[in-house]
Amino acid sequence: MDLVLRGARVADGTGGPSYLADVGVHEGRIAAVGRLPGGGRRTLDASGLVLAPGFVDMHAHSDLALLRDPDHSAKAAQGVTLEVLGQDGLSYAPVDDRTLEQVRTAIAGWNGAGDDVVFDWRTVGEYLDRLDGAHGGQGCAVNAAYLVPQGTVRAHVLGWEDRPATPAETGRMRRLVAEGLEDGAVGLSSGLTYTPGMYASGAELAGLCEVVARYGGYYCPHHRSYGRGALAAYAEMLGLARETGCALHLAHATMNFAENEGRAPELLALLDGALAQGVDVSLDSYPYTPGCTSLSALLPGWAHEGGPGALLARLADDATAERIRYALEVEGSDGCHGVPVDWSAVEVSGTADPAHAHRVGTRLDGWAGARRLLLDDRLGTTVLQHVGHEGNVRAIMRHRVHTGGSDGILHGAKPHPRAYGTFPHYLGRYVRELGVLSLEECVAHLSGRPAARLRLPDRGLVREGYRADLVLFDPETVAAGSTYEEPRRLPSGIPHVLVDGRFVMRDGRRTDVLAGRSVRRTPFRR
Repeated sequence: MDLVLRGARVADGTGGPSYLADVGVHEGRIAAVGRLPGGGRRTLDASGLVLAPGFVDMHAHSDLALLRDPDHSAKAAQGVTLEVLGQDGLSYAPVDDRTLEQVRTAIAGWNGAGDDVVFDWRTVGEYLDRLDGAHGGQGCAVNAAYLVPQGTVRAHVLGWEDRPATPAETGRMRRLVAEGLEDGAVGLSSGLTYTPGMYASGAELAGLCEVVARYGGYYCPHHRSYGRGALAAYAEMLGLARETGCALHLAHATMNFAENEGRAPELLALLDGALAQGVDVSLDSYPYTPGCTSLSALLPGWAHEGGPGALLARLADDATAERIRYALEVEGSDGCHGVPVDWSAVEVSGTADPAHAHRVGTRLDGWAGARRLLLDDRLGTTVLQHVGHEGNVRAIMRHRVHTGGSDGILHGAKPHPRAYGTFPHYLGRYVRELGVLSLEECVAHLSGRPAARLRLPDRGLVREGYRADLVLFDPETVAAGSTYEEPRRLPSGIPHVLVDGRFVMRDGRRTDVLAGRSVRRTPFRR
């Protein structure tokens, strides 16, 4: 064998009891699990360490980071071996030239403007090929799967127009989704508090979900509200799944803002009811209370119509800017989940223009300052919203269909610590310190369960024949290093991480290995 990991405590990703075993790796796969009397070309003493399947980040925003940063320790050091990209309905494929420029501006707060990236793809397949050939053809730090982004598809066909799609336009969107799935995408995402995705009706979404269901993919919505009307928004998505037969995965499933404190049990009751009716549903969450998004995302949907350029023009017009302020501060805009904005809860975490870097870490003091920043930073500002509730976070992570997703925005001077800390924070804080989950349960939430949602037949478990995407961690010391003050500090207690049987982390240090590739769904159509 190429490698024998000797004497590990194996948490195999099923949630069952852990056990002591040796694990043999050969040619990128797990070759044997048990007592292995012989050695390999290399042997690693894993005594005292837990050996688990590599973690799957079900909600990642590394769409450009994987291309620009071969190191990518933000995820590799956490034990993440697979990220799911294309989230929240906005990403960089499928596009034409016009749509690409609009999307780059619209989500500059998530990923930067991308001036350091060569956008030499237009289709989903070409983007996945680009990941495979990144960094001089070597590949990426970790593996990546992709969701077709519904908002990008809508922008491709309708532009940033707030109107119903015609039957012909719906047909074009359905074809783009089908082409993306045939190229290897694992499903479809939406951002229904983001434009232009929010302009879609339930019927339009159902038409796209029907296509996803035929290809055996899943629908991953950031639904219409995590604040006022959150339960109704969750119910709408569960209704779509019932109607279309499409598998459903609820993105960063939270219950935020004051009106939802303590209401996680109501969400979980909705979920249990749907499961009892046979709905195929799962969810992900991150183990922190603040959210993170672009400052422009808080604005009402009507202000974005026409695209980023039109939004900047409206912000520059005093009368229109006053309408935006009223929607934000009095009515509660759809971009802010129907809740009047509390500026004291909005903290600047990053700016596109270094000239405004001094604003990072400060709270916004009102609409006038927010408006000025949006204009001066050309919509590139990222913010934290301190609107979550610890009780809801703990209740949701206990659910049997829960998985882990960082929602990690890596861009900005002071990103949310979840980007660098989600997975060790689950293990250190919520397993060892609080006992919210057992170690074996938590590993299953972070590996086997998400791999099952992705319908990957050879990932997510420590089992013979499976891909040797593995993480070894010390259960007594594993912890997130990232904090709100130092959000890019790497975790502790995760010495070794393997992707495809090769060490991307060895003795707590990033190697130069680039073993990550695109993970594509096997062509399938019902």
